Amino acid sequence: MKRIAVFTSGGDAPGMNAAIRAVVRTAVYHGIEVYGIMRGYSGMIKGEFVKLDSASVANTIQKGGTILKSARSQKFVTKEGRQQAFDQLVNHGIDGLVAIGGNGTFTGAMIFEQEFGIPTVGIPGTIDNDLYGTDYTIGYDTAVNTALEAIDKIRDTADSHDRCFFVEVMGRDSGYIAIPCAIGGGAEIVMVPETQMSTEAVIDSLKTSWQRSKTSFLVVVAEGEEEGNVHAVAQQVKTAIPELDTRVTIIGHIQRGGAPSASDRMLASQIGIAAVEGLMNGMRNVMAGIVDRKLVYTPFVDTIHKKKMINQSFMRMVEILSV
Repeated sequence: MKRIAVFTSGGDAPGMNAAIRAVVRTAVYHGIEVYGIMRGYSGMIKGEFVKLDSASVANTIQKGGTILKSARSQKFVTKEGRQQAFDQLVNHGIDGLVAIGGNGTFTGAMIFEQEFGIPTVGIPGTIDNDLYGTDYTIGYDTAVNTALEAIDKIRDTADSHDRCFFVEVMGRDSGYIAIPCAIGGGAEIVMVPETQMSTEAVIDSLKTSWQRSKTSFLVVVAEGEEEGNVHAVAQQVKTAIPELDTRVTIIGHIQRGGAPSASDRMLASQIGIAAVEGLMNGMRNVMAGIVDRKLVYTPFVDTIHKKKMINQSFMRMVEILSV
């Protein structure tokens, strides 16, 4: 490896800049030239390459977002678009890629490598923590703490006014954000895609608590919950229990922003180093991750297709602690 490139793709996550910084400085440490590709696969196609050095990433480890920007590219889905991206890599003399992102990012990288042979090592950068092959993804810890801070404030007003708040957190296909927020925020109920809890079960649980003279409630709902969006769930509950004063709060994209936590900075730094050194050691089409505190490289095909299961003991914790 004489020259590599790093890019971010898909949704932004706190800690992406820390990962970029680690990639750049590891490359410099090993005497490898490094370029940043602006705006993910879209910038790769357009040739938006920027030469990076240690100074380029100074004072970035604490910043949210991504200094390389991020974008989704419909053109990269086509063979013609991938050919243009490959031509740009050849023109810039790129020997390998570090891709920071999630499932979609790695799917594109896997197909790209199969067609053109450019070795790629992935860094798991997504707040959803839904990638197989790592215990935690970069941005997850920060997102949970951001959501939990908001939930603590919501709990205060719910208690003050004897209300039932339905709080939606991010997690299109996963309850990894919702579950720790429910446990840490003292929620009575959590609704996540993995368990498919029915609205009827939510209503029965709230009715039971209401009859025990409990007057304020917190229901945490993952945005990908099977029963529908949080407004639909809240409306059905209100219809079934008219005396319950219900409110809906969607925490939204603030979960993606903000300075990364110490945990996310450490994780990003560790995996950033592993990605570059993986390329140097001949790794390709793999994601670097941490499992049981050990560095592992997982093939993209497994990261993409294997399901990362929710620990069911966490669901039991919600049930026990909500009594």
